[in-house]
Amino acid sequence: MVDDRRFHRWRRALFATLITVAVVAPLSAAARPEIPAPPPAVLPGLTASTLDRAYAANTANAAEAARMAATHGDTHRAEADREMAAPARHLLAFDGRGPGMATEVLGDLSRADHVAVLVPGSDTSLDTYDRFRATATALQRQLTGTADHGTRTAVVAWLGYRTPDTISTTVLTTDRADQATPHLRAFIRRLQGVVGRSTTVSLVCHSYGTVVCARAASHLDIDDLVLVGSPGTGKDTAAALRTHARIWAARGKDDWVGEVPHVRTDFFGVTVGFGTDPVSPAFGAHVFAAGEGGHSDYFSPGSVSLSNLARIVLGDTAAVTRA
Repeated sequence: MVDDRRFHRWRRALFATLITVAVVAPLSAAARPEIPAPPPAVLPGLTASTLDRAYAANTANAAEAARMAATHGDTHRAEADREMAAPARHLLAFDGRGPGMATEVLGDLSRADHVAVLVPGSDTSLDTYDRFRATATALQRQLTGTADHGTRTAVVAWLGYRTPDTISTTVLTTDRADQATPHLRAFIRRLQGVVGRSTTVSLVCHSYGTVVCARAASHLDIDDLVLVGSPGTGKDTAAALRTHARIWAARGKDDWVGEVPHVRTDFFGVTVGFGTDPVSPAFGAHVFAAGEGGHSDYFSPGSVSLSNLARIVLGDTAAVTRA
């Protein structure tokens, strides 16, 4: 009975939120004009031998985007684009138009024994990219410090889709994840052409990014699928993802996602919510310890969650501490 009351309260609150967002979101979106930028660079097929050409072309594209944003008067985006164009950065993809998209490599991708691909959640764009890059940097440092001598690693920060805003209707449905799915599948196929069959690939997905990864999972050639801070995947069980990858899930004790009812319901023909909690026994994932952290703390240096993420990526699954 208590659970029923809680569910109905949540439905009413969600309905009110949807009405508010339906009014507010269009107004806020109209407040900022589209940021001009060149179209993405035209690149050859991605292989180990063409990586440097891809990096150079995308760096040049980011530099041009910075120039155009500055001319447009958007100093914040111009600075973000200039940082992306720094000589030390390795961009596999870059698109400065609108909210922007980018794929960045940390480490030597062509020689890596283990690769982690990070997929972000809501409110991630070129304007907030530094936060996302910080998670990739933290994981790469943890991998380097944890791996056996001679083991080579790389982390790929994949901002390859237009993420939803946290305060919007899009964060409550799979629409953005459905749009992202073919792009993530295509990227993983190209990545496999660079790293080869002996390299392990782990997909590490955060928040709404877990919805993206779950939608794409059945057509991904990966070794591990990791879901952290997940609102749900849109599927009731891990088996329903139809992947051969090991499926992992974790949630920090202070993560507010734990307070979100893991249900799916219909509002005027639109399915809202993502169903079964991935850390619940009913879902069937390998649940690992994430410590006391909150929704943004999974990649914090020194954290239990970051240590476990590195162990998963390195294939040291026996050392992963369980929740």
